[in-house]
Amino acid sequence: MKSINEYVQAAHENAKSKGWWDEDRSFGEIIALIHSEASEALEDYRNGEHPRTMWYESKSRPGECSDMQSEEFRKPCGIPSELADIVIRVFDACGRYSIDLEQAIREKMAYNATWPQRHGGKKL
Repeated sequence: MKSINEYVQAAHENAKSKGWWDEDRSFGEIIALIHSEASEALEDYRNGEHPRTMWYESKSRPGECSDMQSEEFRKPCGIPSELADIVIRVFDACGRYSIDLEQAIREKMAYNATWPQRHGGKKL
């Protein structure tokens, strides 16, 4: 199994190889792209999709979907796929800026463990 930082490198290398870094992007654009994936997950939920439901869009007939992953139906869709896109975009951003995401996660999780129960009292 790969480490988080190995996934960061793989995601960033894939994005570079597909031309997404031929021209530099602003940090704001990178964050907006991460946000757009979260919005797509929310839109699926608002359309009545269950958070675990996956389906596959036809490669040769865009818009035609199936619950089968076959040669004809290849593009993963649904909330799990959108959440994966968020993580992949975060990995790509961390690769671009040479962020040690594993270390950042360890530190943040350790810090979050020190908070009291339901801290802040904020409501959605």
